[in-house]
Amino acid sequence: MNVKHLIAAVLSVALALPATAAPAPKSYRERIFAFGAEPSMADKFPQVPASFPGGVTAWRDVTYQQLPGYRPQIVDIYVPATKGPHPLVVYVHGGGWMGGHTRQSGAYSDFPKVLASLAAEGFTVASVEYRLSHEAAFPAPLQDVNAAIRFLRAHAAQYRINPDKVGIFGGSAGGHLASLAALACRNTEIDPASANDHCIDAAVSWYGVMDFASLPIAKGSPPAVLLGCDEVPCPADRLRAASPATWVSAKAPPFLIIAGENDHTVPPAQSHLLEARLKAAGTDVTAIYFPGIDHSFIGKSPEETAATSLKAANATFDFFHRKLGVPRK
Repeated sequence: MNVKHLIAAVLSVALALPATAAPAPKSYRERIFAFGAEPSMADKFPQVPASFPGGVTAWRDVTYQQLPGYRPQIVDIYVPATKGPHPLVVYVHGGGWMGGHTRQSGAYSDFPKVLASLAAEGFTVASVEYRLSHEAAFPAPLQDVNAAIRFLRAHAAQYRINPDKVGIFGGSAGGHLASLAALACRNTEIDPASANDHCIDAAVSWYGVMDFASLPIAKGSPPAVLLGCDEVPCPADRLRAASPATWVSAKAPPFLIIAGENDHTVPPAQSHLLEARLKAAGTDVTAIYFPGIDHSFIGKSPEETAATSLKAANATFDFFHRKLGVPRK
């Protein structure tokens, strides 16, 4: 067979074969959609870090816990530029246990900048959301704070954390929860998951509630809602369990207590009571009381409010430097 006949034979065979259609191009949606074998609850919205002065990188709304029937619990995380590992400082917001959020505190007009400035001094700083009292009564908020700390310690490498050095602070309701987290460490009566928790190494309370039994509680008030008391007086065992002063012992970490002596929301006697209990237990405790200053460090003028708020922040930062072993630059 000559070449001409070979080509003709090949063509005749090729023409006899059924045509193979080219695959249709994928649509735009087919190209970008992805599917798994099971329903997915994963949050894939891109996390883009924010930048703050001093080289601090902050991750907002990081989910640390997802409990069935509740919104995701989140935390903002501020990470220093240096490689670390850095001590962890956790901030717990106030708001009467029924409001507030991770990015506010008292009269500070830009609290994320405050937290970022602490991070710039050599700490990984985390600001925690927790279930509010209309979502879940006590001990849910404390359990959430503990869960957040567990999450952060479990992700220590990612956020440059030294998991063996943990400080905590908060204002008002946050001061209460921060103090309770520090004093009721590994207390499975309140938090069954806390048996193996790392205990807090340094704690700061700004004008927090320390003893519910000595606090007048009206029906429907924020403490009553927190404690799940439909009627008052609340049961004594419930008041006891939720009070940081109950759990003071010789094992308590170093404490800094700051309050205004003219506080009309949380009586300064609450801070004095905790100070006295800690001293009686032999704990390292420092207390600062500002004469004439109301709740949230509010003074009689904007200037007095600003000056007091700055003093409180400076004292808190310096306390964490001393107790968590971070030299000041």
